[in-house]
Amino acid sequence: MAIYTSGLQRCIVTGARIGAVCGAPSSVMDGLMDLDYGAWQMRTHDEIRVTDPEAFKLWHTAPHLMRFPKGESLQDLVARTSDALRTVLARHRTDTVVMVGHDSVNRALLLQLLDQPLAAYWKLVQDPCTLNEVAVDADRIQVLRLNDTSHLDA
Repeated sequence: MAIYTSGLQRCIVTGARIGAVCGAPSSVMDGLMDLDYGAWQMRTHDEIRVTDPEAFKLWHTAPHLMRFPKGESLQDLVARTSDALRTVLARHRTDTVVMVGHDSVNRALLLQLLDQPLAAYWKLVQDPCTLNEVAVDADRIQVLRLNDTSHLDA
């Protein structure tokens, strides 16, 4: 088993806790860093809706056409996450792998695994603390769980 996390503190802590329970090492993988929201970083949705309503609308209606001011686009995110995904699949062909990231990273990985266009970004709901389980082998990709938060019920 292997555990890879984004470099964001919550992801590192989550990966370390999973690793401690499973007896597996956890390591940071740069390709799993969250989407760079540039000038929007640390600002609320309400703020952006007021200060940049056209871009806010574009992000929520056509995310594949959006580049964040001084930040990334979904194309940038997919390029990064696809490199991470290829690396993980090459290193761990038959292993169980846990990848811990934020919702944008999860969506980017899922879009690639499901062979979906970037325009489908918002169709993949990714709640906080969600679990996605995907089985990948040479012949197929099978989604076993998507946006599962049942572990939070307890």
